[in-house]
Amino acid sequence: MPAISRDAQGRLKIGDPVAIIDIGSNSVRLVAYEGMSRALTPIYNEKVLCGLGRHVATTGQLDQDAVDRALRALARFRVLCETMQVSEVFVLATAAARDASNGPAFLEAAEKACGRPISLLSGAEEAHFSALGIIAGFHEPDGIVGDMGGGSLELVDVKGTQVGQGTTMPLGGLALQDVSGGSLKKAQKIVRAALERAPEYLENLHGRTFYAVGGTWRALAKLHQAATDYPLHIMHSYILDPKDGLDFLHLVEEADAKTLKDIETISEARRPLLAYGSIVLEEIIRLGEPKEVAISAFGVREGVLFDKLDAETQKRDPLLSAASDLNLLRSRSPRHGVELCEWTEGFMQSLGLTETEIESRLRRAACLLADIGWRAHPDYRGEQSLNLIAYGAFAGLDHPGRAYLALSIFFRHEGLSPDKVGSRIKSLAGPRYLERARLLAALMRIAYPVSVSMEGILPQAPLRVRGGQVVLQLPSHMQDLANERLAGRMRALGKLLNLEPVIEIVG
Repeated sequence: MPAISRDAQGRLKIGDPVAIIDIGSNSVRLVAYEGMSRALTPIYNEKVLCGLGRHVATTGQLDQDAVDRALRALARFRVLCETMQVSEVFVLATAAARDASNGPAFLEAAEKACGRPISLLSGAEEAHFSALGIIAGFHEPDGIVGDMGGGSLELVDVKGTQVGQGTTMPLGGLALQDVSGGSLKKAQKIVRAALERAPEYLENLHGRTFYAVGGTWRALAKLHQAATDYPLHIMHSYILDPKDGLDFLHLVEEADAKTLKDIETISEARRPLLAYGSIVLEEIIRLGEPKEVAISAFGVREGVLFDKLDAETQKRDPLLSAASDLNLLRSRSPRHGVELCEWTEGFMQSLGLTETEIESRLRRAACLLADIGWRAHPDYRGEQSLNLIAYGAFAGLDHPGRAYLALSIFFRHEGLSPDKVGSRIKSLAGPRYLERARLLAALMRIAYPVSVSMEGILPQAPLRVRGGQVVLQLPSHMQDLANERLAGRMRALGKLLNLEPVIEIVG
């Protein structure tokens, strides 16, 4: 096979790709990532719904048709990994393979098909890696992780970087469908009885976040977004209010799936499992009383890779890591983005504007992303930047934070009027983030005519609030920059803050 060129400018220089093959009870999936990093970026993702776990709970065996589909998928994945020149492939198997009497024979054939050794995870290991996936994907998580697959449900406590002891239950969608004989009422009794045998997890959930991991719950979230006309079709960090969620979950259980809005976006193989996923989540909400349900696109796969990072890399902020990567790949001068973080921080301190820790990290991320749209046509830089950020593959970022970042860079290009952008993304950001985005954009609209996105300039031209004035200091060798355009940007900032704008020449 010919060598693949490694000089692609749109790829980070972080080594060869790595991949995870996840042999689950419902699906077999390959995800290849650009490389090992704190901000994992998929370069290829393919899923085959094989249904390995179907009927395991009642027959004790993997269905032969499902086995054949899985082996064909694994053979294909082997070739794809070879084509991408993936350096390391980690192959995992979970509930169906460990519970079936013919599981060992299947794993032997599966290792030949994919050409790699397979790690058969115990329920406790599955829970542990799910929790690590949440740590990888959320900023300072605090709650109970629930990973619902086709064969099992894992529950585990997570707080910050601390992971508790996990438990596993036979409450996966396929397993419930199997043991209940297709009766939702019987499935509900089975779920309630199983959850009541693990009271410590639900008691510890009260007033905290429930992190919902798994394809069935992501599918439910997608349908909920459609039903509520939600403006951002991103699953990760989508928040479901428990009270609203109970009504919706009950609707899914009672309704014909064909009547649900956007049901055609859900694969036909997964649709029958939606009601079982609804039952499990409904019982968790009723018994555990979480403050919110956070949908996660991160789980066991990301947790396994996170576990292989060194301790220093694990400590990095996933949002700032991803923003730094994009800054490196798409900005005219990556160092300028770092200087912009420091320049705006000095201004915020002089203004006396209190920033929470989350607001501070969002501002820094916005500064790193401020120049990623420069190659677009000038008339569309704001729009393209907004789309790149709002729909980007970011971790450690909630949806209001996405809106703030996108609006900051949009206003940087398009001007500060809130009327220039649609009401849906403004409502997602909320009033506080909207005003913070306009303020940060006003600062950027001053920084760029001074620095032209080149490093080493902003440290020479501090912007400060002093004695009722907002003062931009320019060294004498840069005084010719003080034209009407820059003065207009200063007036816009002054109007926003009700301060007098001054350009001061020093030295």
